[in-house]
Amino acid sequence: MERYRDLSGTSGVTAYTIKPDAIDIRFVDGAVYTYTYASTGRQRVERMKRLARSGAGLSTYISREVRDAYAMKR
Repeated sequence: MERYRDLSGTSGVTAYTIKPDAIDIRFVDGAVYTYTYASTGRQRVERMKRLARSGAGLSTYISREVRDAYAMKR
C-alpha cells in the first residue's frame, strides 16, 4: 500500500492501493476497505483515486458521499 500524504494532518486514512476498477483504503484503526466500481460506482471510485493521489480530502469524501458502499472490509 502507498502511504496517504494527509496534507491536513487529521485524516482517518493512512494508506491506499489503486487498482484498475477499485481502490483499497486503510484507515487509522487498521481496517482495509475495498471500494469497487460495482459497489461504489465508477465516478466515485475515480474521484477517490484522485483524492488519494492528491493527499487531501479522501476521508471527508468517503464519510460524506460514499459511506458504506464498499465491497469488502478486512
